[in-house]
Amino acid sequence: MTLTRFPRVPLGHFPTPLEYLPRLTAQLGGPRILVKRDDCTGLALGGNKTRKLEFLMAEAAAQGADTVLTTGGVQSNHVRQTAAACARAGLSCHLVLARAVAWDDPAYETSGNVQLDHLLGAQVHLLPPGTDRDGALRRMASALKKSGRTPYVIPSGGSNATGALGYVACAEELEAQADTDGERIDYLVHATGSGGTQAGLIAGFQAIASQTGVLGVDITAHAADLRGKVSAIAKDTLARLGGGDRFSKDALQIVEGYAGGAYGMPTEEMRAAVRLVARLEGLILDPVYAGKAMAGLIDLVAKGRFKDDQTVVFLHTGGMPGLFAYNDYFQEK
Repeated sequence: MTLTRFPRVPLGHFPTPLEYLPRLTAQLGGPRILVKRDDCTGLALGGNKTRKLEFLMAEAAAQGADTVLTTGGVQSNHVRQTAAACARAGLSCHLVLARAVAWDDPAYETSGNVQLDHLLGAQVHLLPPGTDRDGALRRMASALKKSGRTPYVIPSGGSNATGALGYVACAEELEAQADTDGERIDYLVHATGSGGTQAGLIAGFQAIASQTGVLGVDITAHAADLRGKVSAIAKDTLARLGGGDRFSKDALQIVEGYAGGAYGMPTEEMRAAVRLVARLEGLILDPVYAGKAMAGLIDLVAKGRFKDDQTVVFLHTGGMPGLFAYNDYFQEK
């Protein structure tokens, strides 16, 4: 399989490292655990959205866009990396941010990702609670067109078939790294939210006939809706790759029970997982995505989900700036 026929703008540091976590592996007493460091993609502190943006920004350029619009929550990692990609490309960037998390830390709306959005020169539009952000995005795109601009709209999380190509590329990259290192990867575990990362991985591993299982840990608290999103994007991505739109129903595995009460709301299990990995491996996770996914992985190991002789890769999707928006929650008591 080759992705060279798809337009792509280089934005990240690839391949990202694949590292063994010996102290975490010993602590959990289960399978061999490695981490795929997509927190090290390099674009404005990195993260998984950089892979998607390489294809999305190339599509924007092909369409002659002079402005990029996207949406997310106040502490969205996606919008921060989109703002950075636009700065690199010299494009105007509008970010439609929703107050999607009922969190009352004073730092939440001024620090972390949103602070970087402003630093990167994006125009930030903070919506009142309850506003339909997709509708607001459409209205803004329409207004920009009327003013003579050529906008390109990126969906939340960069999650469509174009963005998912970034994780098709990641599947190929990971398979090549494992082959070079003599590793057999039984499972890849990651946080799944807007669906594009998981869809790209499913399509990518299917396209190269890999036996690696993809376990997406739901961080939305709406797993049924998420399952539909991942399925639709995976089918569209496979069709773009020329392999039809069929994939094994067993390939779509979403693990529930670790999102807490709502997207972005912290849990005690997440906090314990973030502290454990930091203190065992010097690895920093974020509270919204990777922290909850790691809490899920730790619990799955404890429940015997994996065999001791298996190898599990944890995909670190980045998002560390979000830690600073939850400052009080991580203070020692």
